[in-house]
This record gives sequence, structure tokens and C-alpha cells, in this order.
Amino acid sequence: TGVEGSLIPVAHKLHQCYPNPFNPMTTIKFDLPVRERVSLRIYDISGRLVRTLIGGDLMDAGRREAVWRGRDEADRQVASGVYFYRLEAGSFIETRRMTLVK
Repeated sequence: TGVEGSLIPVAHKLHQCYPNPFNPMTTIKFDLPVRERVSLRIYDISGRLVRTLIGGDLMDAGRREAVWRGRDEADRQVASGVYFYRLEAGSFIETRRMTLVK
């Protein structure tokens, strides 16, 4: 067995963010089996883009993470409520939900 975090995942996976519900921040982890371009975006319940955390960056295989601090693109605090985070990596696309509470 290797050191924690040194193993390359065998498949794409978007993990549930933690904590969830959250305030003021949450961590989103995802697995990449190969090096590829990645986008990770936050949307509100009506489908509007709130924040781009990763915008098409080339990332190495492995477990990766991004932190969302509940702020929009203009760095304003967003309202309490349900949000969605969407990972796009190669042909893999998955969306999960999270809740910001105040």
C-alpha cells in the first residue's frame, strides 16, 4: 500500500462536500484518474452561475479539492439556500447539491 493520497483513482468521482450544510465555507473533493482539463462551478437553485472555482485548468490525476467560501464572482457573500456544484473533467460530468446556512 502507498502513502495516503499517492494512489491514482481508477475512476472519476465527485464527493459530497464537507461540511454540508456549511457556513462559512465548504471543501469539494474529486478524483481524477487521468490528467485532464477540469471545470468546477457553483450554481444557484435557478441554474445561474454563482462562482467558477476551477475554470478549465489542466490538472494531474489524483484526489483534488477546492474550497468555496460562499462568495460570488464579485466576492460578495451569497444568500442562504441550496446551491449546486458541477464538475466537468473530460467527458465526465456530475452535479451535487449543498446548503449554505447562516
